[in-house]
Amino acid sequence: MTPTSIYLDGHSTTPLAPEAFEAMAPWWHRQAGNPHSPHLRGMLAAQTTEEARRSVAELVGADSQEIVFTSGATEANNLAIRGVAETALVAGDARNEIVVSAIEHKSVLAAAASLSTRGFNIVIAPVLRTGVVDLTALRELVSERTLLVSVMAVNNEVGSIQPLQEVATIARTSGAMFHVDAAQALGKIPFDASEFDFASFSSHKVYGPMGIGALFVSAAAQYRPSPILFGGTQEGGLRPGTVPTPLVVGFGAAARLGRKLLEQDSRHSAMLAERLLQELDGLQVKYFLNVPEQLRAPGSLSMRFPGADAVSVIGKIGDKVSISEGSACTSGQINSSHVLTSMSITSEEAAETLRIFCSRYNTIAEIEIAARVLANVLHE
Repeated sequence: MTPTSIYLDGHSTTPLAPEAFEAMAPWWHRQAGNPHSPHLRGMLAAQTTEEARRSVAELVGADSQEIVFTSGATEANNLAIRGVAETALVAGDARNEIVVSAIEHKSVLAAAASLSTRGFNIVIAPVLRTGVVDLTALRELVSERTLLVSVMAVNNEVGSIQPLQEVATIARTSGAMFHVDAAQALGKIPFDASEFDFASFSSHKVYGPMGIGALFVSAAAQYRPSPILFGGTQEGGLRPGTVPTPLVVGFGAAARLGRKLLEQDSRHSAMLAERLLQELDGLQVKYFLNVPEQLRAPGSLSMRFPGADAVSVIGKIGDKVSISEGSACTSGQINSSHVLTSMSITSEEAAETLRIFCSRYNTIAEIEIAARVLANVLHE
């Protein structure tokens, strides 16, 4: 069955760009080849994966040799955090603290927490009510004992943009390295990886295919991560396994398109988000925004609808409009999102929160329909 609902869940995944789909198509069959093989097909595959690597690098202001392909941002986050910690342990570095913000993606929080068994102290930096890291508190937490600071570029639940330049300065002042989970920033806001030590990316957040991502490893970083998987010596020895040519090609095509359309996409997404709010206002829907416009990524909305149960709303409109909630279901129980909780949003308020992202492929007509569908359910 082909879904026909209006898709506004772009923080979860973005629709695949037609250009990326077309670029991948030949590499599944007609041009299939292992990029690590010595024959012509293999060499052609290797050539096109390197072209894609350059495209990703150009989108984030990096050198292509600093881009390591992974299965996604989750693996990239683990490679950056666990890999750097392992290198530091082998080097005998006395720094044993990892500082992460309270609203990081679970792959960052869990990767950091796993290092507590290796002698590392995991420090959680608080955020403000706006979903932005508390810089004053961060300055107090980062010290000469800090090995690595990890703060995301754009939050995946509320869309808040983090003050990365200020965080980088705090990290450098104490001699710590800085990792950025940039999965939600890619293609949404300008991002220059060269200003940091490590940065993680995910193709399916920038209109590319699922199953492929990358880690930026600065040539100037004090430590190069140790591999967390073992096998061959692909990807500069950091990530073993056959590089998936079709997925890499799709990622490269999405990156080229993202670089070309960055400003246009930002304007379009921001316009649609504002139009949605205007439509809801006109339909007399009461709501609160968890993050103000000037602090969130274009097109991103974290909205609380007083008196509404978000999960119930999603269930009622799911066949017409695809959105997600501000809570997570764990083991059959609804628990408040750690992001919203860290922002001092109560569990009751979190249960009323919906997450929306207006993407490149959404239209004004879709936004108007989505507003009416939402209003009808909320007025019941």
